[in-house]
Amino acid sequence: MSNTFVGNGKVAIITGASAGIGKASAVALLKAGYNVAFAGRRQAELEAAVASAGEDASRGLAVVTDVSNPASVKALFDKTVAAFGRVDVIFNNAGIGAPPVLLEDITVEQWKAVVDTNLTGSFLCTQEAFRVMKAQTPRGGRIINNGSISAYAPRPNSAPYTSTKHAITGLTKTTSLDGRKYDIACSQIDIGNAATEMTERMTKGVLQPNGEMMVEPRMDVQHVANAIVHIANLPLDANVQFMTIMATKMPFVGRG
Repeated sequence: MSNTFVGNGKVAIITGASAGIGKASAVALLKAGYNVAFAGRRQAELEAAVASAGEDASRGLAVVTDVSNPASVKALFDKTVAAFGRVDVIFNNAGIGAPPVLLEDITVEQWKAVVDTNLTGSFLCTQEAFRVMKAQTPRGGRIINNGSISAYAPRPNSAPYTSTKHAITGLTKTTSLDGRKYDIACSQIDIGNAATEMTERMTKGVLQPNGEMMVEPRMDVQHVANAIVHIANLPLDANVQFMTIMATKMPFVGRG
């Protein structure tokens, strides 16, 4: 175990860190002084994400991880602790969706793939975070879950994704309750239309509940990354329980 810290001495793990929201958040935490483990499925993309932080990349660690696999999640935490000595923050960001087909045409395999990554993956990372955070000195830490606006309102043909994101809210609440005795805080950030590769299709038009196709506004993903840094930097006696950050004019509030 290394006890030689650099930066601000705090340590973060970001899942789904090779691109999009995860990459932006991991890089922002590096630039804020954190030591950061970038977790994801693809080594080359993870290393490129770390390198994009420039002079701060020396405090980044690329760890190939399958969040749906308990042994892989344990290895992620073991490697992070071996490199940096502890874990102060984890952002459970890794997530996938199923093809946007009719609900009755979704296969069991497609359903299970989304549940395994989005929900089981977040649970496994939370469970391992508890084991590490309650035993370290100083004790405790912060868990941030990516809930998405789909934690509140579905898009058409999105049963697997929306169901897992609603479930993340339950996981956030129980984590907050069960983490109190260990000085572990838990937050949920619900993100609407951040400009990433995943939302590029919105610039061409996406299906609305009334059957129409509509181009939806997006916001700079850096605003999400800045929000993650804000939550991470709070002392453990304060918590953002739920935060919604979204493109101002996207169809969500009221009738859109």
